[in-house]
Amino acid sequence: MKKHVWLTVMTALILMFGCIGVVHAEVKQPLGPGQQIGYPAVVLCESLTLREKPDSSSKAVQTLKYGEQVIVVNADTKQGAKKENGFVYCCLNDSEDSPVGWVLADYIVVNPAWYVTEKKTTVYAWNDTAALKVALLDKGTKLPILKEEGDWYLVSLRGAAGWIHK
Repeated sequence: MKKHVWLTVMTALILMFGCIGVVHAEVKQPLGPGQQIGYPAVVLCESLTLREKPDSSSKAVQTLKYGEQVIVVNADTKQGAKKENGFVYCCLNDSEDSPVGWVLADYIVVNPAWYVTEKKTTVYAWNDTAALKVALLDKGTKLPILKEEGDWYLVSLRGAAGWIHK
């Protein structure tokens, strides 16, 4: 009987302490419809060219780097961004003199939720804790969420992707 009580107490303590600190990130939800002129988007590749026209041979306006944010004009989150030749129309900020142009839609994610770590966080190659560990994120790292699947988030990692357990 004594062993049974001791085992029950130990199990309760393990469960109690195991649940403390489970939340190791803040998830910032995407924007809803509002007063913005479009929706924020983030660059997912090492460099992306903002062009004058929706054509890969069009003159470059500016080169954007991984993680930079743009505003996609004419975007509706339910229908996505209005595309022309695979390009979407963007501005770099909401000022009147902001550079504007076209970027390839495949290399941005529009209006993402963001994963912000609150402690060191492991990133896995696929959604299984037995998977290969591909990164260890520092506290305060902010990454766009590409997909949510069960207890996992798929996040962007400088042109690649990885899974984080919730």
